[in-house]
Amino acid sequence: MNAPHGLRPVVGRVDDRGRLVEADPPLFRLHERAGGVPGGMLAVPQLSSVARLARRLGIALSRRVIAAQGDQDVELWVRVRPDGGGTELAITGWQEMPAIQPPPALEALRWRDFSRATADWIVETDAMLRVTHPPSNLPGAVGQPIEALFALSEAGEGVSTIVAAAASAARFEDEDAVFRLGAGIPVRIAGVPLLGEAEGFGGYQLLVSRRPTREAARGRLPDPAPLDEAFGNQLGQAMRGPLDRIIAHADSISGRGDGPVRRDYASYAEDIAGAGRHLLALVDDLIDLQTIERADFRPEADRVDLVEAAQRAAALLGMRAAGEEVTIDGPAGAPVTALGDVRRVLQVLINLLSNAIRHSPPGGRIWIRCEREGDIAAVIVADAGDGIGEDDQERIFERFERLGLRDGTGSGLGLYISRRLARAMGGDLGVDSARGQGARFVFTLPAGEELPPSPRRRPGSRERGDEVEAGAA
Repeated sequence: MNAPHGLRPVVGRVDDRGRLVEADPPLFRLHERAGGVPGGMLAVPQLSSVARLARRLGIALSRRVIAAQGDQDVELWVRVRPDGGGTELAITGWQEMPAIQPPPALEALRWRDFSRATADWIVETDAMLRVTHPPSNLPGAVGQPIEALFALSEAGEGVSTIVAAAASAARFEDEDAVFRLGAGIPVRIAGVPLLGEAEGFGGYQLLVSRRPTREAARGRLPDPAPLDEAFGNQLGQAMRGPLDRIIAHADSISGRGDGPVRRDYASYAEDIAGAGRHLLALVDDLIDLQTIERADFRPEADRVDLVEAAQRAAALLGMRAAGEEVTIDGPAGAPVTALGDVRRVLQVLINLLSNAIRHSPPGGRIWIRCEREGDIAAVIVADAGDGIGEDDQERIFERFERLGLRDGTGSGLGLYISRRLARAMGGDLGVDSARGQGARFVFTLPAGEELPPSPRRRPGSRERGDEVEAGAA
């Protein structure tokens, strides 16, 4: 025990900007050894974080912290009390000890912070490897097994990399994973275990980034993107990181992860997280809009089973529909084959179903039917919502048009993008509705030759080609 100050607490004061403006000598020496300067920001991160938390919550806090002091660590007990002009610190204990090696969880967090700088998507799972925080454009994936979104590499004996790593709560990297989007988007995944002091392994945070194309891997640089596309990509990268952090911090506050929080503060945090997710979805919509309005935009023209695509869309949004007390009555029966881009077809269907869920009352039902007539194949999505007046039935397909949304969400671009995609694939998207009688959206495509029946698979088995689109407009 080394108490340089006797029994008297070491005191200090941090102003409302986080600067150490007053400090007894032991605290100032600790601050200096951590790289701090007189009048500068409090440089001991453990003390600074407690001070910020107390200031944010507006309550006094007491915490045990361990801070670095030269080649040793020091255990402190800090009492923090915010007031009108800053935060007062009172520190006791000062138990010196050999330096503690960073635990695996801390190393994982540092590795995560390094990896997320280049991540295109950040996805989280629970301990059962079910999605808890999906990509922003796939809110309905909550509750789905993570391997419904990603085809992961095998670690041996038919076990995927994430399952093998979860057995020991270890971090992992998968350089050859595939995001199940249409024909598949090659991705690289960095998996960070979520570890709690009491509950132990709580799942994974997955940092997902696109892998370069084969041409780029061979050293051939792709043609430079047009200026507007490059701007859109930079905008997405610049906004996703800060928004992800805002959402994560807001979720932590609303979930009371850092300690007790007043109910109204938790409610504000939920609103902030919801607004952040809305902005992320809007970024994705704007980038998608930029893509489809290019003169050289050409969707793929493959054979698509509309029944299977509609069933996948319904499965991805099933949890969201259940949360809104809405039932999805999906299609069944023989395949209905169309010509189109598998990824874009599923994008349109997810958007139509998302809108139907938003507009359906609790206890409502959504019907999905697939039909073929001559050289036209169609998917019909009908809901029992308030319906759309005749004067508004063309307006809803215009940019940024939002009519009667119950939850205030949506960018007003989804139907515009969906119709543009349908027409780019040689089809169309229209609506048949009346006030008070629900809405019936009809998505048509050129009919294609019948697909051969799918081979029977063992329950739970997957093939590398089973890729699913995640980009709802």
